[in-house]
This record gives sequence, C-alpha cells and structure tokens, in this order.
Amino acid sequence: MFRLGCILWATLVTSALGADWPQGPGSNFDFTVPRSDAPSAWSVSLDQNIAWRTKLPETGQSTPVILGDRIFITTMKPVEADSKTGNAIVAWCLSAEDGSVLWQHEIPGGYPSRLSAPFGDASSAAAVTDGKHVWFLNPTGRLACFDMDGNRSWSKEAISVDRTRPILFEGKLIFHRQVYMPNAEGTFNGPEKGTGIESWTQLQALDAETGDLIWTSECGANMGCVPLLQKLDDGTPVMVVGRGGGHHPPETPEGISLIRADNGKTLWTLELPQYMSTQTYPIVGGHALVFHKGDHLWVNAKTGKIDRQVSIVKNVPVRQWSEGGRESVVENLPDQKARSITQQSNLRVGNYHYFRSYTRNYLGRVNITTGKVEYLELPLQVLREPGQAEQVLWLADVKGKNPLAATLRPNAVKNSRGFVVMGDKRSVQNGWGHTASPIPTAFGNRLFVPILSGMVFAIQADAEVLDEKAILSINDLGPLGESFTRASISTDGTRAYGHTIKELIAIEQK
Repeated sequence: MFRLGCILWATLVTSALGADWPQGPGSNFDFTVPRSDAPSAWSVSLDQNIAWRTKLPETGQSTPVILGDRIFITTMKPVEADSKTGNAIVAWCLSAEDGSVLWQHEIPGGYPSRLSAPFGDASSAAAVTDGKHVWFLNPTGRLACFDMDGNRSWSKEAISVDRTRPILFEGKLIFHRQVYMPNAEGTFNGPEKGTGIESWTQLQALDAETGDLIWTSECGANMGCVPLLQKLDDGTPVMVVGRGGGHHPPETPEGISLIRADNGKTLWTLELPQYMSTQTYPIVGGHALVFHKGDHLWVNAKTGKIDRQVSIVKNVPVRQWSEGGRESVVENLPDQKARSITQQSNLRVGNYHYFRSYTRNYLGRVNITTGKVEYLELPLQVLREPGQAEQVLWLADVKGKNPLAATLRPNAVKNSRGFVVMGDKRSVQNGWGHTASPIPTAFGNRLFVPILSGMVFAIQADAEVLDEKAILSINDLGPLGESFTRASISTDGTRAYGHTIKELIAIEQK
C-alpha cells in the first residue's frame, strides 16, 4: 500500500526537463503554468521545431501528462476495420526524452463510445500521476492504478463521462460519476424530465490509495462542465460546477453551484434558466466568471449573486480580416439562445477571460477588470505543404448555409493504419462551431488555442489590444486533414506536447 502526502502539486518532485504537467488541467489545476521555454511557433507539416514524433496505432484524445522523464497518454484499443464505436482503451507510458514506449496496458470498458467524436470518446480523460503512481480512467467502465514501472496496483469499476478531467487533491481522485447510459450508437440522451437525484450526473471523490468512495457532490454536475479546483480568500478549497446543456440532461436546477472540494458540500446555487454548462469556471478577485447566453457574468463567490454582467454579442468590436487588410468593425453576433461560446473553449489568463465564438471564427476576450469585450478573426483553416505556397481559408471566402463547416481539406478521421475511426460525422469539419473544443492552455502570457483540425493558434494573452499583432503564430500538429485532435497542449517547461489521431508529438526550439 502507499500513502499520498501532498496537498498541492507544487510539492511534487521537480522534473529533470522543467516543470511537470501531472494531470489534464496541469500542475495549477487551471490549464496554466507560470512559464515554459517551449517555442511559440512550430509546424509538424514542415518539420519545424519538432523534437520527435511517435506513431500511435489508434485514435486517442487525452492531453499528454508529464512527470519527470515520463509521459502518459491514452488511446482507444486498436480496431481492425473501419469502426464507429469502441469502449476499451490503452494506457501508455512513454519516454519524454525520445518518445519510446516504456509500457502499455489495456483497460477494458463497458458502454459504447463514439470514436474520435468532436465531443470526446473513451480516451479523452487524461491520466493523473503523483510520481509514484499513475491513474487511468476509462469512463465507460474502469479506473486503474499502476506504479511508475507499469505494475498494476488496483482497478475497479467506475462509470464516468468522456469529457471529465480527473484531478488529484489531498489524496482524492475527483471526477464525474455517471448514472444514465448512452444508446447503442454511443449518444447520451437524458432520462425523462423530473427524475430525481438518483439519475443525476455528479462529481465524486475516491480514495486514490484504494479507490473507495469518499464523497459524492450534493448537487448535480453536467457531463460537459469543467470544474477547476480553486481556493477562496479564506483558504477553502472549492469548485464551481454547472448544470444544463443539450440532450435534456436531468440535473436541476439549471445553473451553477459552488461546492467544497474536500467534502462535496454545496455552498450556494445560482439558477440560470436555459444554461449551457459546458465551460471552465475560474474564480478571480472574489468572483466566479461565467458565460450565460450572450452575457459574461461576475458571480459573487461568497453569495452566489450576480454582481455584474456585460454582453459579448451586442455591439462588440471585431478586428476582422478582409482582402484589403484588417479592419476594425462593430458587430452584433447572431443570437444562438443558450450558446454564445464554443463549448469548453474558455480560459482565464491573467486579467483576461478568453473564449472562442460559437457562430464565428473569432477569438474573444473579456477584460476582467473593465468588462471590455474584444474579438479577433482567425482563419478557418491553413493548408501548408513542403515546397508549396501556404493557403488560408477565411469566412469571407465561404458561401453556403454552414460556413463554419467549410474546409480546404476535411478531416479524414483515419488512424495511422488507414482505418476510418469515426462515430460522429461532425468530426470531418474544421473545428469551429458546434463542437467541444480542446481546452486551451497558457504558458505564462502565451495562450495556445487548438482546434479539431490540428491547428494551434499561439496568442500573446496580455496584448493591450486584441488585434493581428497579438497572433504569435499559427501552428499545425500535422498535415491538414490528417491531424484530428481534441487534446490540450501541455508542457514540461522545456518542450510542448501534442496528441493527434495518429501520433504523440514533442515540440522544442531548434
């Protein structure tokens, strides 16, 4: 048996390569690190600033987790024909030095998961490690613990959801607990309205040493919400959770709650009718920052009351692209009722709350202090090939009913062995619009925004003006159409790491 003595990840062993990224949300629980020497610009297509690439046999969506000289990821179990669903995953341990495989284990599953879906599959949950052990969650049916040499310590049945982000806090593994199951095609449709808490998705905390249940949250937690572990001014560890979303989930009331991370107790609840809960939830300056319909809300972290709100869709300034050059315009963005941001695309970096628009290929931000809203148009796609002129697709170039589905080259959604592994046809699209985004990450003042096609925008997050000068680079994780990804970019302090449908990639300044 083993003991977990850490309260915060800062107490862990320092990596030989730099800072660790020991879980999906990183060492600070919020998808950010203070600094990294990893480059801002790279291209797998052109072999620029690439340290190594390791081909993987099957699709996978987990953020690379790094501690010391080891990297942990998950993929789906390899298929032998074109496939739409699966449930077993493979846990991988690789060398951070050169990408060589150190060990791997299959973790069986239960319910069907749609492969390479734009809202996640069974391989989406990142590993969690403390330097002595590593935990892998197959949300369709099993949680497994291994030592760093790959010896299994224990495993147990565990039903969760593919968009959960497990974390380790004070010896507890915290992640979603799922009750109702998907249909045979892997689609979740909630039970009939009015069902009780016995049907709700909730957060849970398990003893990391044994897998035993410690607490279940008193309130419901939608399967797409991304609670961030944070502390109030008095030191109380808390998480904001959300309820409400598509496919009529049963958890009520729609809105958010603040819960204690040490016992799952609810501190307050704010009801928000027609709420779309699929976002991260930062707490800054005594406020929980929340997007609701077309507004950005400052919710008092002590009382749960809305202290302030600004529109992010009405009369908003946009730095827009045009053939004659960039121009500044003021727009009213389309009313999408509950949806105003791309799901799971928001991240707080310094004094700004960043997000991607739901209806435009725009990166937006809200100044947390002043409430100022800004948008910057980004390309729909960039096609780069060795020896060829770069091609860029903009919204103005597109004609048709669904411009955010337009492509220079659609995602083939094929694994490295040539099989189509796709359970949702929307995976072929460009990564804008109706999708659950790879969650952005920030290294110091540099924001990295991946989209499904494998493009990664690097942004100077603290730029005084959100215009084209704030774009540090537009990067790729491989050839356009062949590099589907839903993994966040992570770092060990020296390198950055990406994970696509075909490979694991180490990015380093050359």
